[in-house]
Amino acid sequence: MRRMNYCPQCGSRLELKAVDGVKRLACQHETCGFVHWNNPVPVVAALVLYHDHYLIARHAGWPNGLFSLVTGYLERNETPEQAVVREVLEELGLAGQVRRHIGNYSFQKNNQLILAYEVVASGTLAVNHELVELHHLSPRELAEYDFGPLTLTQAIVRAWRAFETRSA
Repeated sequence: MRRMNYCPQCGSRLELKAVDGVKRLACQHETCGFVHWNNPVPVVAALVLYHDHYLIARHAGWPNGLFSLVTGYLERNETPEQAVVREVLEELGLAGQVRRHIGNYSFQKNNQLILAYEVVASGTLAVNHELVELHHLSPRELAEYDFGPLTLTQAIVRAWRAFETRSA
């Protein structure tokens, strides 16, 4: 990720300063007061149930064999539930309905907060250009699937499985 060099408010250079006990980029101009807080970016993740199977996807930029959930950024004036349904429509061409909130997860490597949902989808599958491959997994296959290095995806699926176990 690129580092900010100039203040978006006044154009002065930014420098590292101690703010609230943490080194943060802040404007050097004494009257501006801008601080780049670098807060996590909210991202939604959909565990999509479609015709009694769960869909996992391989993103176009990912290596062969690496599958995860459908994800996307939360946009302005949008609830997380609206965002996850929008992402399912954009990426899979399916209408979605949130079944349950699975949990919130910190993805520190990318400075993101992942808001995970189970989404029941219907319609005709029409995968967009962002995805190159899908797997359709039974609930049992999903629970046993090895997501390899995607430990956050594995944690979301474990939490989903805990819901399923309590409901049974």
